[in-house]
Amino acid sequence: MSESNRLDQTSVKRSIPISVIKLLRPKQWAKNLLVFAALIFTAGYHSADKVILAIAGFAVMCMAGSGTYVFNDLIDVEKDRKHPKKKFRPIASGAVPKSVATVVGVAALAVAIIGSYSLNKYCFAIIATYLVLQVLYNWRLKHIPVADVYCIAVGFVLRAALGAAVLKAGISGWLLFCTGSLALMLGFAKRRNEFILQGDDRTSSRASLAGYSQLALDGFVLITACAASLCYGIYSLDSATAHKYPALILTAPFVFYGISRYVLLVFSVNEGGEPADVLFGDVQIIVCVLSFVACAAFAMSGLRVPLLER
Repeated sequence: MSESNRLDQTSVKRSIPISVIKLLRPKQWAKNLLVFAALIFTAGYHSADKVILAIAGFAVMCMAGSGTYVFNDLIDVEKDRKHPKKKFRPIASGAVPKSVATVVGVAALAVAIIGSYSLNKYCFAIIATYLVLQVLYNWRLKHIPVADVYCIAVGFVLRAALGAAVLKAGISGWLLFCTGSLALMLGFAKRRNEFILQGDDRTSSRASLAGYSQLALDGFVLITACAASLCYGIYSLDSATAHKYPALILTAPFVFYGISRYVLLVFSVNEGGEPADVLFGDVQIIVCVLSFVACAAFAMSGLRVPLLER
């Protein structure tokens, strides 16, 4: 074997682990930070045991999500090869063989299922529901306009619910509505990006795009952005948590600003294709998120604001 061939094989062997990591889409794990919402809004971060449980719930959700991403890529490999961006994914590009991807996907799902069962029955039920939802999504729902995005949004609500379940804590309906509305906003913004980016060839990679129009998607983004802002505003004013910690209302401006900034990026520079890229790529949104978390922590620590006392 020539020296160049040996070098090529060595390079391939080294690149496969990196490609496998990419296959799991660790950047998408940012979505699972919703698991920590219950920890923040119940002030559970004061307990080391609860923090560990929340981290475990986060890890389980990451593995469930990564496992479904792997099988999504296996199912959609031919369509992904026709997509201007998705063609560079590990399976579509050939960087990871299908056999290796299958093993990785099964392992990730096994960790998620076993891990959730070890936490408690509620966590197991939520993960099971999430996985069934993903099966329905890949089987039929992803081909139906609006239903495809709502399916994704339910996944976000389940993430927030998992965070509460792992701590065996209650969660406000308004917070769940806010979570769902935010997820719908992100989902419709992503469909809008795909609709514009792929032009007349859009249905070759996603059948549901044939049922959308840009005007409808613009409207959906704005409606859901307003709904998310409204739901969080009510939560910060009139939930059981808000009654106990009146300073929670101070977190609302950061939510409103973050949503406004995201909508601006969607309509001004056609962002939204990958929400995680916007989250980690826009300085203003990063500052807004960090400020929100800090303010929420102060509010849940018993910060008193006389003007807000009931």
